[in-house]
Amino acid sequence: MTILFYLSLLIFAVTLLMILIKPKNIGIGYSAMAGAAVTLVLGISTIGDIITVWDIVWNATFTFIAVIIISLILDEAGFFEYIAYKIAIYSRGGGKKLFILIILLGSLISAVFANDGTALILTPIVYAILYRSGTPKNKIIPFIMATGFIADTSSIPFIVSNLVNLVTAGYFHITFSRYTEIMIIPDAVSIAASIVVLYVYYRKTIVKDFHIDKNIDPASFIKDRRIFILAFPLTLLLMILYFISGFIGIPISFIAIPFALLFYALARTGGKIDANHVVKIAPWQIVFFSLGMYIIVFGVSNNGLDAVYVGILNYFTSFPGPFPVIFSGFFFALNAAFMNNLPSVMIGDIAISGLAHPGILMYANVIGNDIGPKFTPIGSLATLLWIYTLERKNAIKISVSYYMKTGFILAVPVLFMTLISLYLTTLII
Repeated sequence: MTILFYLSLLIFAVTLLMILIKPKNIGIGYSAMAGAAVTLVLGISTIGDIITVWDIVWNATFTFIAVIIISLILDEAGFFEYIAYKIAIYSRGGGKKLFILIILLGSLISAVFANDGTALILTPIVYAILYRSGTPKNKIIPFIMATGFIADTSSIPFIVSNLVNLVTAGYFHITFSRYTEIMIIPDAVSIAASIVVLYVYYRKTIVKDFHIDKNIDPASFIKDRRIFILAFPLTLLLMILYFISGFIGIPISFIAIPFALLFYALARTGGKIDANHVVKIAPWQIVFFSLGMYIIVFGVSNNGLDAVYVGILNYFTSFPGPFPVIFSGFFFALNAAFMNNLPSVMIGDIAISGLAHPGILMYANVIGNDIGPKFTPIGSLATLLWIYTLERKNAIKISVSYYMKTGFILAVPVLFMTLISLYLTTLII
């Protein structure tokens, strides 16, 4: 390995540390861009690399921002809170029934509005429902953990469900329809496995009964009825256009952005939602983070890491049957857990593209980077948002040791079952 390899690896490690600890509350995007600038100055990366990386990530990044803006506007309109309270009422005071329904709701939100949407929006709603019902904080933990867990493990089915999916689909030019065809069954398996492991793990601590004030009308949470009424048909139309995009060769962001602008216009003209505030709090730092981090990763890969990863993946592919998918999926998952899934998925994509026969490893890379982040609290931005939301609301403190112990126990069987289902799916499609 050359000196540039070790230097690029050091820059990557320092940048990642800056992103995680956020000294003086510096935005993650600024830290990533600073690291990228250092690689450019030192000759690790070039202007050509920046152009290449931007060509890879622009569509994914702007699609993700658009989806999050849509979900934030729907949240401000009371859409998600209304549904959550409807579910709470439907549970009729049954804690275990509510537990399952919250997981299913989280999986639906993650699929359509991205995993960050579930972490950012559903978490405080679930906490508020149980807190208002008089549920002790220690009995709320299973519901909060389930919400954070399902945010990532159910973010597999569509390209828009996770920034990881968007980046990989863009890198390998996978259409929305083809991606969904391959991943819809693994996602269903992941959700089913998540429900089973979460229920088994927390069955003794899930509150048996909870009280919900029947005088509370869920309709009272609706702040903008026009947006609420249009939410279902517009979301359905958006999903249909996503599927069509691959057939007509339109970048998916060209569909997502106009819909985000439409929801913004509805909020702005309705006058009941501060539309400008929604745009202001959207995760714009993700744009800088994506570009900066991927430039750094590109530099590390070009200076030797790519060869290491290609060697490891080539070794995995020498095994028969489902083992290449399983070994590679767990390898990607561990990468995501300890370096965050966004740089991890890019390193994986670059390495897979260097294989003579990559097969379905790009899909294993997605699954590993969607579920693997549950091993540690730093694995995904959704988890970091989830932790931030809990701290901001002064709700529940989840220790690192508790999170990692629980995350490992729960995520390993889910990851294994999902990877097996991916292998079986590709045999029949």
